[in-house]
Parts: sequence; C-alpha cells; structure tokens
Amino acid sequence: MLLSASDSAAWDRDGFFLLRGFSSSETCEAMLRRAVDLAREADGSGVAGTAIVHPERNLEGSAGPETQAEERVSKVFKIHRDSVFHEFANQPDLVALVQHLLGTDIDCFLSQFIFKNPGAWGQPWHQDGFYFPFDRGPQIGVWLAVTEATLTNGCLHVVPGSHLEPVHKHLRDRRLNANQGYVEILDHDMSGEIPVIMAAGDLLLFHSHLMHRSKDNNSSQIRAAMVYHYAERGTIDMAESPAVINDWMPVGEKPVQ
Repeated sequence: MLLSASDSAAWDRDGFFLLRGFSSSETCEAMLRRAVDLAREADGSGVAGTAIVHPERNLEGSAGPETQAEERVSKVFKIHRDSVFHEFANQPDLVALVQHLLGTDIDCFLSQFIFKNPGAWGQPWHQDGFYFPFDRGPQIGVWLAVTEATLTNGCLHVVPGSHLEPVHKHLRDRRLNANQGYVEILDHDMSGEIPVIMAAGDLLLFHSHLMHRSKDNNSSQIRAAMVYHYAERGTIDMAESPAVINDWMPVGEKPVQ
C-alpha cells in the first residue's frame, strides 16, 4: 500500500492519519478470540506463555461469580509473535506504510491488546514517547479498532499537531486504583482535542509524540483494540532496566533463499 498525498500531508501536519476499512472482520474476530484465550489462561492477571496480562484495577472487586476472566482484564502485552497478532504485524502493506514513514527498515518492539470493558476508565493525556527511552525517534503507533470506538465507549482523543512538541513532563495518574503505568500530562493546553471515531477494522497510525487520551467506557459493550509500536531497526533502548513488555522483532524481512 502506498501512502496517499493526503495521508502524507496529515502525518506532517497533524501527526496521525486514519485508514478506513484496513482490516477484515475475520481478522478482528480472530484477534478478540485469541486475546480472550490468553486472558482466561492467565485467569485475568499474570502471564500466559510469553504474554503479560494486566488487570483493570478500577473493576477489581466488582466482578460477580459469573464474570469471565477477560471482563477483568485491561491489556494483554507482548503478543506480536503470537498467531494472528504476528501475521498482522508482518502484513506487507502495513510494513510498507511504516517503513515509508520512518524511511528505513523497522522492528516491532511492543504490542498490546486493549479490552476496555464496560466501566473501565480512560487513560489520561500522554505521549507514547515518554515510555520509550531510546537513542532515536520517532516511533510509530498502529492502532487497529477490533470493535467500534465511539464517544460512548471511550474512543481515543488526540491533539492534532502536538507531535511537533517535545516529550513533556508526565506525572503519575492521580486517580485511586489507576491502572499500572498510567501517567498524565498537565502542562499543555488540550483544548484543540478531537475524537477519533472508528469502525471495526479501521486503522490509526500516529507519531510517538502525539498527545492522546481515551475516555471511560460508559457503554454496555467492549471497546477492543490491538496496538503495535514500530521503531527504526538498530534502535537502542537506553533504560537501565528495559521494560519487560518490550520485545524487539524484525518485520518485513525477505526470506533467505
């Protein structure tokens, strides 16, 4: 897939662009089924093979006896080597887009399936680059709507053009029972925010400095998404203790003859 002139202009101007109908319903359904399997294998928290399962903290204690494990899960990390998630991460048209934006060979270093169950809180304003103490940037986020994302169920909101900002100071999420790792930006005007309404199968590509958040899921339905992060191949993680959820995997390599 070639990057259109309008998408290229949006990337430079806004720091993101949206591709409608990028993925099939079959792929979205397969991702959800596999994520549910992993959530149940971990019984809602912990590990399932190489996957790392984080609980939705504000829903802890509210589950009834009939609640399934996946209804208590926030995110499942480190799954881009697993089945349908691996296939998507290596999808040639997706890889070509990310390579074009970064201008080089790439690795997928982070993946997460987001359940966003009914009642789950949103994630505060942040820049993904805050989590990536690497020797170069930017990185690119690829956000696939596995189910629809609406104003009611907690879709993403973004601040167009904020990718031109440096990584701002992030403070710990002040809410009691906030999810592990949640932080927030308090020193920037977010009044220019816009919602990103998506149908299942739509794909959002965004710059690692783009300021974004999600709101609470006030609906009765899940708002599921699958997110990948890509970086220039050869990027070095400068953290003293690299995040355990990161897993550097080359993508788009030609098979050895």
